[in-house]
Amino acid sequence: MIIVIFFKRYYYPIMAKNNKLFERNVPGSTAILQKSVVAIAGCGGLGSNAAVALVRAGIGKLIIADPDIVEESNLNRQYYFQSDVGQKKVDALTAHLKAINPEVIIDAYDKKISRDDISEIFREANLLIEAFDRAENKLWLIEAWCKAFPERAIICASGISGLGNTDELRIRRAGHIYFCGDEKTDMSMGLCSARVAVVANMQANIAIEILTKKG
Repeated sequence: MIIVIFFKRYYYPIMAKNNKLFERNVPGSTAILQKSVVAIAGCGGLGSNAAVALVRAGIGKLIIADPDIVEESNLNRQYYFQSDVGQKKVDALTAHLKAINPEVIIDAYDKKISRDDISEIFREANLLIEAFDRAENKLWLIEAWCKAFPERAIICASGISGLGNTDELRIRRAGHIYFCGDEKTDMSMGLCSARVAVVANMQANIAIEILTKKG
């Protein structure tokens, strides 16, 4: 019998809190964020960059899920390096996040998540960042999350392709669902690192705002 384990929990080492790491944070935000949990579905251009922004801000725990390995074609927009090529994305991303803040807790799922996984894998999360590539996957994820956790926010991306047109990137809210992007460009236009990172950081910024206001 073959048993496959998809889940890894990366604990932080027992050490004194790094006070200097977050000393330039907005006053009052660090204590709230260190007690917060954010889930990220997908560790590509959106997910990897949003994760980095959240860890730099002081988030206490991330739950990340992605089944893919790092390919060289990912490096034009995703937070990976040549040395990561061939590695599992969740493992490579975890290493980079730990290099920023060794105390952050990462629950990493090296698997393609389904509707049935949402309530179990993401149950601890205060909110979810949607970072999928395909529209059909975004749709079922939103539906599944809203069904499982109707009072928790989900922050989505729609329309990140192309170049420039920064003024067209916006945030639209519908209840507990947030959409970041221009909501019209598609993948056929190609992807630019700067534009993808802008939207990823918009997602992270909204997450931080929601968490600190509730906190």
